[in-house]
Amino acid sequence: HKSMRIYLDNAATTAISPTVVSAMLPFLTQHYGNPSSIHADGRAARAAIEQARKTVARHLNASVSEIFFTSCGTESNNMALKCAVRDLAVQRIISTRAEHHCVLHSTETLYREGVEVVYLALDEQGHFAIADLKYALQNSDKKTLVSLMYGNNEIGTRHPIAAVGALCAAHNAYFHTDTVQAVGHELLDAQALGVHFLSGSAHKFNGPKGIGFLYINADTVLSPFIDGGAQERNMRGGTENVAGIVGLAQALEEAYTDLTTKQLYIKNIKNYTLQLLRDNFADIEFNGDLDNSLHHILSVSFAPSMRADMLVFNLDVAGISASGGSACSSGVENASHVMAATRPDSDRRTLRLSFSQHTTIDEIDVTVSKLKQILGVVAT
Repeated sequence: HKSMRIYLDNAATTAISPTVVSAMLPFLTQHYGNPSSIHADGRAARAAIEQARKTVARHLNASVSEIFFTSCGTESNNMALKCAVRDLAVQRIISTRAEHHCVLHSTETLYREGVEVVYLALDEQGHFAIADLKYALQNSDKKTLVSLMYGNNEIGTRHPIAAVGALCAAHNAYFHTDTVQAVGHELLDAQALGVHFLSGSAHKFNGPKGIGFLYINADTVLSPFIDGGAQERNMRGGTENVAGIVGLAQALEEAYTDLTTKQLYIKNIKNYTLQLLRDNFADIEFNGDLDNSLHHILSVSFAPSMRADMLVFNLDVAGISASGGSACSSGVENASHVMAATRPDSDRRTLRLSFSQHTTIDEIDVTVSKLKQILGVVAT
């Protein structure tokens, strides 16, 4: 049963696929064994986890020993950054101020603990200059970790991850990329990208919440982020979230089935939305790099006004779910750190629309006509 609401906040979370729920159910009902138990019930749970690990590894062109299940993308990113400092003698991190809060706040925490942090400057579209990164890498003898997201969760801008990977290799630096918004939406090859760490979260690709993974390159040896039992090859104590792991793998398998068809469909929805907004609003601007962005995210801005201030709230009242800044800080419109990093002098009001394969042209038509009413472009 789909409610009458229009959901355009897929970058915040996605609807769980019914077939993912079906795959998870047996592990919430009859197969409830603890994967660490050696009896048949435990072995059945363990087998399901290892099968899921194979699926994730296959889609990332990784080996099974490089995939670790976590509770979410936030945990994965915290683990990569903090363990790199603790276990790999990293004394310096190169990143940007437009990373997701779980990376940005981790670098701020590490800075307070004595780690040097270099934030690359970003242009209006959210790009850093490769020359700046090169300079930063050449300019220190400290062991360095570069942490740059694959694509931005608010404005969609994509970074040249493979090129960064090659640069890091040339300068003997570790490389972490937050791919939470990209996993399941684009093909990711951990080998080709040249990364040491790569993170994902199931609820961003129609899987359950509360389950994620971290890819750790086989040559990179960390100690556990969470101490406990021998779970996840001694890397993460705590009884595994078996149903969640099964759900994550099933969702990933589904996401990468007919990927090109889905990508094309969502790109068409995005382009249609873009054109319709351009046609209907004289004073509209688009955030991020429209030519190089995640295809499911569209960030638009309007001139400040009483009406524009309440945009997300008024859309919500009209039955449309969208977002202002990043989902992790909206509730009451908080200032977006991404907009502050890319357009610090702008007082424009930002709206993020994010699409899925379930978004329809009709829903976009309704949304734009509601927007016109809310912003006073047509009489209400």
